[in-house]
Amino acid sequence: MKKIVLSGKGILTGAGSLNYLSELKGEKAVIVTGGSSMLKNGVIAKAEEYLKEAGISSFVFSGIKKNPAIRQVMAGVAYLRQVRPDMIIAIGGGSAMDAAKAMLLFYEFEELDFENVLEQNQKGLIPTTRKTQLICVPSTSGTGSEVTRGTVVTDEEKRLKVPIMTDCLRPDIAILDAELTMTMPAKIAAETGMDALTHAIEAYTNHNLDDFDAALCREAIGGILKWLPVSVEEKTLESREKVHNYQAMAGIGFANVGLGMVHGIAHSFGAAFDMAHGLTNAIILPYVLTYNSRSEVVSEKLSQLSYDCKCDDIIEAITKLRDRLGIPASFQEAGISEEEYQENFELLLEHAMLGATNVNPVKVSKEEMKKMLDTVYYGTEIDF
Repeated sequence: MKKIVLSGKGILTGAGSLNYLSELKGEKAVIVTGGSSMLKNGVIAKAEEYLKEAGISSFVFSGIKKNPAIRQVMAGVAYLRQVRPDMIIAIGGGSAMDAAKAMLLFYEFEELDFENVLEQNQKGLIPTTRKTQLICVPSTSGTGSEVTRGTVVTDEEKRLKVPIMTDCLRPDIAILDAELTMTMPAKIAAETGMDALTHAIEAYTNHNLDDFDAALCREAIGGILKWLPVSVEEKTLESREKVHNYQAMAGIGFANVGLGMVHGIAHSFGAAFDMAHGLTNAIILPYVLTYNSRSEVVSEKLSQLSYDCKCDDIIEAITKLRDRLGIPASFQEAGISEEEYQENFELLLEHAMLGATNVNPVKVSKEEMKKMLDTVYYGTEIDF
């Protein structure tokens, strides 16, 4: 038996759907957002106006970095305990949503901290229900965090990304307002779009795939391959809305199914070098797909995707898309020096073997991972 969850209480789509905030019921909301973009472009002010219409007082916690760390999350928790909101609204990219989720977890359940949360979760001791409402409003089109049951926080001391997956972190409402994506720079649109593509294709090639999520992932893969170049190069509202919807579909898919080695390696490089998650996924994806294609099941799925997407080879199509979008083909090309890479190799190796690598459709040995790390760093062909 398998439980499939498609969303929390609902998904709002369409340009202008941010105005749903005016229909919320509550007393006090904390808006969690990133650096300054959502403040400068007026989105936060607009959200505050909608909340005012609903009779809800609002407060803003901003400055979330691209890889939210434990220290910043706990500062946010302290702020929540001071304000005592009954609603948390994350507006921004995946980092803002991940931070908001982690803040909610420790605010709602005061007995939890970063020392015991993973053990408590593993034992099934984290409640699935909560009092505080969680609404997520993505401004980038990649992470799918607005529809998933997880968050990823960086442990800066260990230089390790820590995923926390628990049902109480699934947002109540996801608002997919494509108008919020229109100020997204081409580079961010490209990287976050490739992040979404990685989610969809890793879930699709995962052995835990089911019929429902297969349909979501296939549609997301084909849709992103078609519309992401338009979104990056022409920045039309239609293309931005398409990618925005497809990334949420990919998020639902991987939340039910799982991911794979791309994310295991991406979290390793991301934490070690403070790199954007979408960029790391985009670099790694074609190499891991080539490695995983040694599995007959994965190979058949990739062939089906090639047919569905009307291309000769889906891996080649993804590689060409990555190149077209101006994304580096290796971590060396992305600017990590060979000296830095070699100095951090053992840390990268240790952390790359964790997390999603454990559910990769092809089991990976430590020796093979050493070769894979060299492959994604130097951009060489897989010959092992």
